[in-house]
Amino acid sequence: MLGITVPNEKRLEIGLTCLYGIGIPSARRILDQVGIDRGKKAKDLTPDEENKIRLLVEKIPIEGNLKREIAANIKRLKDIKSYRGIRHAKRLPVRGQRTKTNSRTIRGNVRKTMASGKRKESKT
Repeated sequence: MLGITVPNEKRLEIGLTCLYGIGIPSARRILDQVGIDRGKKAKDLTPDEENKIRLLVEKIPIEGNLKREIAANIKRLKDIKSYRGIRHAKRLPVRGQRTKTNSRTIRGNVRKTMASGKRKESKT
């Protein structure tokens, strides 16, 4: 679908989530609008059902378009030098999380404590 292969063996409500920008709630909404059972496998779809799903999915920004839109939004925040833009530029948490502890993934696994580093071998 749109250049991305939906797994045949998984249920449709899970299989559609392999598209970037579609999570479980939006996949359920799409299937409910089309009138297809959520538990149906992708390999069991008729071409008509597949086309109905494709039409709804094409209306939603997904994959490359969505990634470009998100990158443009972040760039705009950086350009106007907003607080959130500055946090993005410094690679710090943007949404008000604390940084004294936690935020290891965004900053890298930096531990600056006395116990870090190599352990000294004991003399025996």
